[in-house]
Amino acid sequence: MSDSATTVGTAGGPEKVLIVGAGIMGLSIAWALARQGLSVEVFDQGPIPNPVSSSHDEHRINRHAYGKLTGYARMMPQAFKAWDAMWADLGVSHFEATGGVYVLRHEDGWYESTKEQLGELGVPFNDLALDEVVAHYPMLRPDGIERAVFVGGSGLLFPTRILTDLVVHLSELGVRFHARSKVSEVDPERGTVTTAADTFSGDAVVVAAGAWVGRLVPSFAASVTPSRQAVLYLAPPPEMAKAWRTAPVIVVREKDAGLYALPPRRGTRLKIGDHRFSLTGDPDEDRAATEEDIAPVWNALVRAYRDMDAYTIIDPKACFYTVTADETFKVAALGGRGWAVSACSGHGFKLAPLIASGTAAAVRGLVPSEDVSDWAAARAPHRLKLFDE
Repeated sequence: MSDSATTVGTAGGPEKVLIVGAGIMGLSIAWALARQGLSVEVFDQGPIPNPVSSSHDEHRINRHAYGKLTGYARMMPQAFKAWDAMWADLGVSHFEATGGVYVLRHEDGWYESTKEQLGELGVPFNDLALDEVVAHYPMLRPDGIERAVFVGGSGLLFPTRILTDLVVHLSELGVRFHARSKVSEVDPERGTVTTAADTFSGDAVVVAAGAWVGRLVPSFAASVTPSRQAVLYLAPPPEMAKAWRTAPVIVVREKDAGLYALPPRRGTRLKIGDHRFSLTGDPDEDRAATEEDIAPVWNALVRAYRDMDAYTIIDPKACFYTVTADETFKVAALGGRGWAVSACSGHGFKLAPLIASGTAAAVRGLVPSEDVSDWAAARAPHRLKLFDE
């Protein structure tokens, strides 16, 4: 691919595609293919949507600020366009703009990189004085704050509603679902998937199995690591309830933690997690967070927020990210008829419709496989133009 953007047109390609995994990536790939008239079948080991997938959550952050991951910051305008295309197809938007506040308790170069990115993208942002932080965000501990920045364009995605609406919409497009159909083998040369019930054939097969991808695609196992992550749903004390209800997304960055707080909106609860990766665990494990899972998140919360002893943990959960060493998406062609896609840490959800659309273009033979692999990994200056900017 050249330095200039490549625009995806139309061409011949497979007529029937099998997709393994019904999380946000698998369903988004199904959407990207089915809206172009292809026959699609989706397989998942659980119900669809599957509540143990990392995609199945009350809310997630959508944002432009990306620190040192400049390539992904530059992809975000198209990512927002991809969501807009999905909202148009679904007939409803599951995004709420809130803005975002980034609280820096440790300087590691994030601010300068992000400032440059946001200026390039035309996203508004402004520094907040400490007295503004105290006045508007009383839940935060002011001691130790080196800088606070308000960033526009950020907001909340509501995953469970997105997944549910996608399933309904895809059914209307003729997508066939195989729920509770654990895939034991994928043959990327023949374009087949095997379950306990049968072997199914297609013109192409795409594995988007989340934390299980390495089990079905051995070539991914060495570079894609499942990582058990804890998230805490909290009940704030009454005196802080209104402040949280009207708060933006809040991200606290410090040397030993990267806390993200999602305020209660549209019937969701206050959720706080830590971006640090455990890089441990088995995705078949129970999804109730243990004391061992909770402790590092709670210790970071006590440092960043006031009066944490007045908060109640009402639902401690564990989910599994898949993580690469450089936090990039891994998209690769397999054999003659196969593809595999793995997300990369927490930004797997916000970029899913865009990465899925690029993957679908490659599956259809509209762009070379190596171009899509480089593009999905945000290796600048490569750019694949899928939605008008």
